[in-house]
Amino acid sequence: MFRRRVELHPIRKLKEFFWPSSGWKRSFQYGWRRVWRLSGTPHAIALGVAAGVFASCTPLFGFHILLAMLVAWVIRGNLVASALGTFVGNPLTFPFIFLVVYEVGTFMVGVPVGHVDPDIEGMVQQAGAFDRLLPHIVPLLVGAVPVGIVSGCVFYVITRSGVEAYQSRRRILLEERARVRAEAAAANSTGTNGLGMTKGDAV
Repeated sequence: MFRRRVELHPIRKLKEFFWPSSGWKRSFQYGWRRVWRLSGTPHAIALGVAAGVFASCTPLFGFHILLAMLVAWVIRGNLVASALGTFVGNPLTFPFIFLVVYEVGTFMVGVPVGHVDPDIEGMVQQAGAFDRLLPHIVPLLVGAVPVGIVSGCVFYVITRSGVEAYQSRRRILLEERARVRAEAAAANSTGTNGLGMTKGDAV
């Protein structure tokens, strides 16, 4: 669904991930246009985007799209919209997202706010690294739930209003085009020749 026609070199892929050639602003605009043009009810599309945003708040890197689609399936959201919703999580937003998630998680599990082990690299190299990393993973997992739900609700409202406005404008445009075509067809069927007579009179 999101595969490129021409496969990029791995280094180019990495560059595109951190800084798209079209720029982040145009990438966001393109993504939102894709969401607005999806077929489905505004409610289902907005639920899908909310599921994608929720998944992006979790530290499950590499599984965000799968998690988003699973959540969207459970809440009956649009699956394509859920995949597009994960684009909210990107190299520009992840630092802020996980800072908030970690602070909320440490508050919920009772770890002092702002407590971070400064020697992460040395900690990983030591025996029992997972046991030492676990206290940092748990706050991210716990904090992702409330932050993801709140963020998802915010994007649900934004997306639903945007999709409703787009579908309303599109409906009016299609009705206007249909009316113009109907009027043109009626004019052709009862058209007159250059002398002001109908086609039947000319015969």
